[in-house]
Amino acid sequence: MPGRHVVVRNITRTDPKVVTRLAEAGVSTVHEAMGRRGFAGTELRPNQTDVRIAGTAVTVSSHPGDNLMIHAAVETCRPGDILVVTTTSPSTDGMFGELLATSLAARGVIGLVTAAGVRDTTELREMGFHVWARAVSAQGTVKASPGSVNVPVILGGVPVCPGDVVVADDDGVVVVPRDQAEHTAERAEERIAKEAATRDVLSSGALGIDYYGLRPLLAELGVSYVDQA
Repeated sequence: MPGRHVVVRNITRTDPKVVTRLAEAGVSTVHEAMGRRGFAGTELRPNQTDVRIAGTAVTVSSHPGDNLMIHAAVETCRPGDILVVTTTSPSTDGMFGELLATSLAARGVIGLVTAAGVRDTTELREMGFHVWARAVSAQGTVKASPGSVNVPVILGGVPVCPGDVVVADDDGVVVVPRDQAEHTAERAEERIAKEAATRDVLSSGALGIDYYGLRPLLAELGVSYVDQA
């Protein structure tokens, strides 16, 4: 029987074509398309700007201040994956840097999302390895404590299972469960088309308050217009 700590080597990943469609939609649109669910919070900030990615999650559960399990996760990664690193209690230590990014990039991993900290941020930007993290910290880590790879984890209050889709851009990070990915992509594309039509109306000079039919709501809420002399 496996022990309490495991490294699951083989996982079922979301269809890459669906992942690409979600990447094109972006975090805010995907979040809305899911019924405003899946957003991993405002603490996860990008280390770069003007970058949008989506990939399949390889998950890591680590002891705080210890990056042993990140090293253990590398061999389970495949092209198009995003490594999702969590800790068993809050941590801001710099658990990830340039050398680990080099190892992951060699396996086709497109980015990292971590509830802990990262270091070597300038080098990560220069090498084009994309990171969203809770903190930036020069505080180093050890390699001493067991954890698990490719098990369900919690990232910013959001459950993440191996093979789920992670979408990340300047707006933050959103997680789409694998079994909801295609439906969410469809809803996101519908939303993009609707917003394009709305944009045309608003750019013509129409007021949103009229286009969205909000004047009756204002009246119902007791809001009145006053013209000053």
